[in-house]
Amino acid sequence: MLSYREWKHVFKLDPAKDLDNKDLEAVCESGTDAIIVGGSDNVTLDNTLALLAKVRRYSVACALEISTLDSITPGFDYFFIPTVLNAGDPRWITGMHRQALKEYGTMMNWDEIVTEGYCILNKDAKVSALTEADTTLDQEDVEAAAMLTDRLFHLPVFYLEYSGVYGDPAIVKAAADALKNARLFYGGGIRSAEQAAEMAAYADTVVVGNIVYEDVKTALKTVEAVKNIGRDDGKNV
Repeated sequence: MLSYREWKHVFKLDPAKDLDNKDLEAVCESGTDAIIVGGSDNVTLDNTLALLAKVRRYSVACALEISTLDSITPGFDYFFIPTVLNAGDPRWITGMHRQALKEYGTMMNWDEIVTEGYCILNKDAKVSALTEADTTLDQEDVEAAAMLTDRLFHLPVFYLEYSGVYGDPAIVKAAADALKNARLFYGGGIRSAEQAAEMAAYADTVVVGNIVYEDVKTALKTVEAVKNIGRDDGKNV
């Protein structure tokens, strides 16, 4: 299994959304580096476990991106913990993290834990409303958030989340240029192989989500597009 620091392409699957078994098989056998399980709302322990069980039929790595404490369960290769750097509600910066450590800290395998400095840039996204994110960030603000993640907090992942809309490649490039050690994840609005390739030129890891549920054939084409372009800047060693 590849380390998350080697992932170039991943699919993000939402436990609250339906994907038939044939399409799920195609996604898991596509050559993607990993499946991330996560969503903004209606994520429960039951639907998380159900999706995990289906993905575990295949050899692809599987990670849980935690958005609610109720959905935490063993069985994933990694547990991604977002801290939303531009959240207005402090629960999404450190509040729920403290609660999680209070409940689960003694049981955690820290080799499986990956913290993400999250930057949300779509004001209309559900996750933006949920976290009360300040999405009025310009390029310099994003560069500062990248440095905050990388140099000040020493988090291993900086995640640019456009959540449903296609982002600004210039901002993604600026974030990439600002990072020295943290890995840059990009997610949001990818609906073609060409868009996936464009973001792969700057982001270390491209996350493809909604298009899986809208047009799985197009979603599958993003894998090869990213793998042909993917960056190799030494941060995966």
